[in-house]
Amino acid sequence: MTTKNIMIVGVGGQGTLLTSRILGGLMADAGYDVKISEVHGMAQRGG
Repeated sequence: MTTKNIMIVGVGGQGTLLTSRILGGLMADAGYDVKISEVHGMAQRGG
């Protein structure tokens, strides 16, 4: 199986987390190895 990389990016309120979880769940169900990560910038940390 070849490696496939999908990157979903956006700012708060655009639905990127929901999209990542839905797509990640579908891909995991299809047998793919899925990794999901999220990074919060300084605005979300109160900086």
